[in-house]
Amino acid sequence: MKYPKEYLDEIKNRLKVSTVVSKTVSLKKRGKEFVGLSPFKNEKTPSFTVNDEKEFYHCFATSEHGNIFDFVMKTQNLKFGEAVKYLAQLAGMQPYMFSKQDEEREKKWNEYKSIFSHYVEFYHNELLKNENYSIARDYLKNRSLGKDEVKKFKIGYIEKNPNFFEKLKKDHNEQTLVETGLFYLDEKKKIYLERFRGRLIFPINNISGQPIALGGRIIENLDYLAKYINSPETNFFKKGSNLYNLDLARKLSNKIDHIYLVEGYMDVVGLSKNGIDNVVANLGTSLTDKQILTLNQFFDDIIICFDGDESGYKAAVRAAENSIKELKPEKQISFLFLPEKEDPDSYVNKNGKTNFIDFTKQSKLSIHQFIFSHYKKQTKNNPSSMAIFEKKLRAIANTIKDDFIKKYVLEYFLEKIAELTPHSNQNNKRFISKKTKSLESTKKYFKESQSLSGVELKEFSLLYLVINNLDLLQANTHLIENIKLFTEFNKKIFEMIIEKLKSSSHVAVQDLNLDVQLTEKINKFAPIKHILKNQSDDDQKIIELLEDISRDLMNYDLEFRIQELESKFSVDMSESTFNELKELKKKQNLN
Repeated sequence: MKYPKEYLDEIKNRLKVSTVVSKTVSLKKRGKEFVGLSPFKNEKTPSFTVNDEKEFYHCFATSEHGNIFDFVMKTQNLKFGEAVKYLAQLAGMQPYMFSKQDEEREKKWNEYKSIFSHYVEFYHNELLKNENYSIARDYLKNRSLGKDEVKKFKIGYIEKNPNFFEKLKKDHNEQTLVETGLFYLDEKKKIYLERFRGRLIFPINNISGQPIALGGRIIENLDYLAKYINSPETNFFKKGSNLYNLDLARKLSNKIDHIYLVEGYMDVVGLSKNGIDNVVANLGTSLTDKQILTLNQFFDDIIICFDGDESGYKAAVRAAENSIKELKPEKQISFLFLPEKEDPDSYVNKNGKTNFIDFTKQSKLSIHQFIFSHYKKQTKNNPSSMAIFEKKLRAIANTIKDDFIKKYVLEYFLEKIAELTPHSNQNNKRFISKKTKSLESTKKYFKESQSLSGVELKEFSLLYLVINNLDLLQANTHLIENIKLFTEFNKKIFEMIIEKLKSSSHVAVQDLNLDVQLTEKINKFAPIKHILKNQSDDDQKIIELLEDISRDLMNYDLEFRIQELESKFSVDMSESTFNELKELKKKQNLN
């Protein structure tokens, strides 16, 4: 039996190609794509590309090409059904069982989608064209929302006494219609009523963009009615597994690494109207593990931005404690608190997109900073209160699933507590201080080295060898004079050294008049110094290392030329470009 198309589409929508491929291949970002060494062939330089936006991978070395299902089948030697099961598990989905019950459920699911699709379309069109809906239009106008926003989010309006149930009953039975949650039976009048009557409706779509539930907002000041209501949970809609606007926001994940998580539908619409489309809303419940895991599939930084009032703050605390357990080394969860009595919609409408983004950069707190700050406010300066404070923070840190993050979050908490108790644990404090300085030094080195490209590091190794072996290389300038460098500054220094070696009878380091900062940088970051540390002075060894570096830099040259041709090939796909690319690949693999 075949898997339903919707099931396969759901898997593809939940998983980026790069997420699946990175389980097997080490990928690096290059523009809109990722590159890595081919999993289909042994090679020294990357020829394998992944494009999340177009949902495919391509290997220039072997011409292998396909989607996530193809990749898993080919790299893990699996049949299609086995690949589907593997990817469904990775996407957090239930396996498809192909039982009669599953067939029946699939049939009901298609009917459920059909009902919601007709329902949303009907009331959306009514809002756009029905002249009697002035109350809804006036409300939207007061909220500075026009036709563009109504169309983009398929917003609709349901009058107070609608009768769409009777229209749907012509094609669907009463039980099925009630199971959607759109209708309920009035026991007194024995008639079916529409749950969202008298409200603006906001379709809640699944990740594929199909409406599966609704959010409704009252537009008249009626104290006896809740301002917002959501669809009840059904067999096909679970509030804790879905997010409003995720179907649209996820498409931005190739360009933007962060996502705003807000409380209300109007916050999403308001931010989007002001040019901030990387935003989703939870559905009236506490933030769940499933929602965090889903967002982590697409974005590296989740910025939780709730209303600037007491209820918004309490919701943020619950969200922090629920979501910190899913924190990972490569992911961030942050909190943004707006001024009192402001929500994201009102703030961005008053202050604009640029101000909102600047406010985010200046004011957001990482999740561990927020949790510490929150519980610190509740702690008094006495042993009992401090003990409860530390116990609570340790308990929160221990919920974190990733052991590395757990370790450093706990260290952060304990270091901050130590700052509050300066007269106790002096030895421990000195140890922490020493450890912190060492850690900061390591972080600084790592950050500086990360800013250097592989080519720069290789050039530093070359310059390190040359500067420390001037006598040897003055007698053998032919070994280095044809080596090509790529970084403009390093290239000029290298050419100056070769010129000195050729024109002088004897050259010492001080004769080179090298910039002190450059010399320090070379000595600090040249990877080759670690190789030479335990080696005895051996001219032959130095020559061999020079030949290795020369070969590596030649490969960099080939790689840059290949990258240019690959970019050209992706546009024109000509045979001559492809053949030229193949020749360079052959030359590259021979090296």
